[in-house]
Amino acid sequence: MLHGPVARRRKLGEELRSLRHTSGMTSREVARLLGWHQSKVSRIETGASGVTPADVSRLLDVYAVRDPQLRSLLEVLAGSAGGGGSGWWHAYRGLIPPQYRDFISLESQASTVRTLETSVVPGLLQTAGYARAVTRASLDGLPDGRLDSLVEVRLTRQRVLRASPPLRFTAVLDEAVLHREVGGPEVMRDQLEHLTQVAQLPHVQLQLLPFAVGGYVGLTGPFVIFSFPNISDLDVVVLDHLTSSLYLERREDLEAYGSAFRTLQAHALSPERSLDLITEIGRSFRRS
Repeated sequence: MLHGPVARRRKLGEELRSLRHTSGMTSREVARLLGWHQSKVSRIETGASGVTPADVSRLLDVYAVRDPQLRSLLEVLAGSAGGGGSGWWHAYRGLIPPQYRDFISLESQASTVRTLETSVVPGLLQTAGYARAVTRASLDGLPDGRLDSLVEVRLTRQRVLRASPPLRFTAVLDEAVLHREVGGPEVMRDQLEHLTQVAQLPHVQLQLLPFAVGGYVGLTGPFVIFSFPNISDLDVVVLDHLTSSLYLERREDLEAYGSAFRTLQAHALSPERSLDLITEIGRSFRRS
């Protein structure tokens, strides 16, 4: 089974082959123009070998692809598929593991993110205080300098919500997320106030699964679904574990998780009622 970077390399190759066909060029002509062996073009298109973002850029020039969003997506895809890359997160490559860098690279180019969270506020919606408390709790004994850097990464990720166009972010949260006192009452009060503010952004949708729902699909753990512009079959589901993340990219997995998320939304409170509940729970936290 193909997964993670291997699957993305294959999908990247399929997209580049499609763009070549649209341009009306043969692989031999492309290789001649770029000074490559024809076999290199073939290996890239079949996913048999990786390709650097720089080489993707050269191919897109040859195919006269001008769409900046498509170009950026394919170049980042080349980086996450093992061909390198130069996103802001690479400055932290000595701090964060490859899987986290892979996650951030996908997040940076996604057009839509759908997520279920069962225990903590999603990273893109966390305040600095909450992010610090969560990181300190999950990585016990972390030196202050390293903790500061990890919080900085978490907050820098949130730029996608202020980009142009911004990421469309939809989250379903278990009510337990709002009651779990992370970092103390003041941190929680600030965090819930922040949620009420960000939930009113037109590109953010937040829904709560109240305790009254009981058991539900997804109760066993959170997941994230990334969707991308221009390439419809590039969706990726990410499941987080204590020491690693699992990337699901088979069509049947994507369909199952997409269906599960729609079911979760149907059982959750509406965005308006969710906002009311967040406000109500926020009042229960008092500053020390």
